[in-house]
Amino acid sequence: MLEFFIKSVYYLRLCIKNPDTSYLLENMEIQNNQLHLGGLSAEALRTNFGSPLYVYEEDSLRSQCRRLLSCFEELHQQQRLQLHFAMKANSNPSILKVLREEGAWIDAVSPYEVQLALDCGYRPEQILFTGNNTAPEELDFCVENGVPLNIGSLFTLEHFGKRYSGKNISLRVNPGVGAGHHAHCITGGPRSKFGIYHDQLEQAQELAQRHSLRIVGIQSHIGTGIFAPEPMLEAMEMILALAERFTELEFIDFGGGFGIPYRPEQQEMDVNALGQQMTERFEKFCKEYGRPLSMKLEPGRYLVGPAGFLLLSVTNRKHTPEYQFVGTDSGFHHLVRPTMYGSYHRIWNASRMEDELETVAVVGNVCETGDFFSVDQGNIQRDLPKTTVGDCLVIADAGAYGFSMSSQYNSRPRPAEVLVKDGQAQLIRRAERYTDLLRTTQELD
Repeated sequence: MLEFFIKSVYYLRLCIKNPDTSYLLENMEIQNNQLHLGGLSAEALRTNFGSPLYVYEEDSLRSQCRRLLSCFEELHQQQRLQLHFAMKANSNPSILKVLREEGAWIDAVSPYEVQLALDCGYRPEQILFTGNNTAPEELDFCVENGVPLNIGSLFTLEHFGKRYSGKNISLRVNPGVGAGHHAHCITGGPRSKFGIYHDQLEQAQELAQRHSLRIVGIQSHIGTGIFAPEPMLEAMEMILALAERFTELEFIDFGGGFGIPYRPEQQEMDVNALGQQMTERFEKFCKEYGRPLSMKLEPGRYLVGPAGFLLLSVTNRKHTPEYQFVGTDSGFHHLVRPTMYGSYHRIWNASRMEDELETVAVVGNVCETGDFFSVDQGNIQRDLPKTTVGDCLVIADAGAYGFSMSSQYNSRPRPAEVLVKDGQAQLIRRAERYTDLLRTTQELD
C-alpha cells in the first residue's frame, strides 16, 4: 500500500508537469526516467525489434474486452450478448486470437476480413459481414462460407434475393441520426452512405417477402468516438421502434462507437451505466416483443485502441522563426489519424519521461506538409520533455486504426508489430523490406 501511495504521488507530480502522462498509472510504468510497456522499456523494445515499431499490451486487450462484457453481465450470462470486434480497427492475427479467447466475435467488412477471421479460428456463425456498396462476388463468398450477411441497400437486397431465395439475412438501417469525433466518422443521418434509410424499410420488407428472405436481425451504427450516452441511447430507441415492424427477429445489433479518451482532459464514457441502461431498455423491448432476443455490439477502438503504441526515433531537430521541429523516422504512412482527422494522440519521450518540457512540433519523414503527429485542434505544437536525436518517442492509443490504415507511401515500408506481456515480447508481424514493396509488381520486358 505504501509503495502504491508513493507511486501515486510520483505520477501526480509528473501529470501536473505534463498532462499527456495522465493515465500512466493504470497502463504502464516509469523506471529510471524511462517508459516501460508490458514490463519492458520502450528503448529496449526499439533496440530489439527496430524503429518504428507497433507495440501492443496483451493484458490491456484482455481487460478491455472483459470490462465491456461485464457492463452487460446479465445478457452475457444468458449467452444473449455478442461483442463483434470491428476488425478493421486492427486485423493482426495474434490480436484476433487474443480477443477470440476472451469471447469476442467478428464484425467484418470485406471478404478477406472474413477469410482471415475464419483462419484465426472464428466459426462462420460468429462473423457478421456488413458490406458497403457490396459487389455480387462478395455476397457469393459469404454464402459459400456460411457467414451471415447484413445488407445495407435496396439494390443489394433485390440482387441477393434473386440469387439466394429463402436465405436468412439482417438489414443495416440508417436511423436518421449520427454522431462521432469527426465528420468522416459519422455513419448515420442523411449525409451518410451507410444503411437503408429508415423511411425505406417498407420497401425492404416487400423485397424480402417477394424473394422469401427471412429478416432475422436489424443493425444500426451511428458513428465512432462517442463519449456521451445520449446519442447511443437515442439511436437505440429509434432502432427498437423500427424493430417492432419485424416479426422474425433473432437479434438486434446496436453497432459500436464507444470512445476512448485520447486527450488528457477527456473523460471516458461511463460504460457501466450505459450498459445498465441499454440492458434495461432491451429487456423491456424483448418482453413486449414476446421472446428474448440477442443483443449485438460492434466495438473496435474501445477494445484495441488503448493497448497499442507506436514507437519512433528522433532523427532530426530544426527550427524556423515560429517553430521548433522534432523530426522522426515515421510519418502519416504509419499513423494517419492526426493528418486525416486532426486527431490528438498523447506523445511521450520514453527516454526522458521526467525531464523539463519544451514546446515542439513533432513531425514525420513523409514528403508532405501535413505530416504532423503533434496535432491539437489546429495547433501543431506540444509540450514534450526535451528531446535529442536518438531519443525514443511513444505515441499512445495507437492500437486502433494505426497499422490497419498504414501504407507504403513514399516507398517506405510498414513497421513490425510486437505483443508484450509480463516482461516478454513476441514478434507478431515482421517489418517490411524493400522486396515487400515490389512483391506484387510485374517486370516490363
